[in-house]
Amino acid sequence: MRDDARRTGPAVEAHYQLLNWLMPTIARFPREQRFLLGDRIQSTALDVLEALIEATYTRERRTHLARANLGLEKLRFFFRLAHEQRHLDPRRYEHAARAIDEVGRLVGGWAKASGPSRPIDAGQDRGESAQH
Repeated sequence: MRDDARRTGPAVEAHYQLLNWLMPTIARFPREQRFLLGDRIQSTALDVLEALIEATYTRERRTHLARANLGLEKLRFFFRLAHEQRHLDPRRYEHAARAIDEVGRLVGGWAKASGPSRPIDAGQDRGESAQH
């Protein structure tokens, strides 16, 4: 596991890597779509990152994880639309879909581990022991 993932958790790191790939990919969109669909994709992806970071640093993480999960679902549709409009080639679309699915699995596992009534310390979410 990378040092960054140890500090922030695997879901945050996986989504960060998706964003790192996403920015130059959106720059390849046609000009009119770069400022319409591309901007919406980037904004939604950044909103997901914010929700994941907020979930990392709060005990009430279920709301933030649900918001992140909803954002991931929006991204699935936005990427599908970009692919069908031929702004993303099949290889890039497949990469995006796999990355979103990976982040979704990590968020789902995190939410499940947090439990409905018992929040877990951020360090425990990453497999570290809590120091109290």
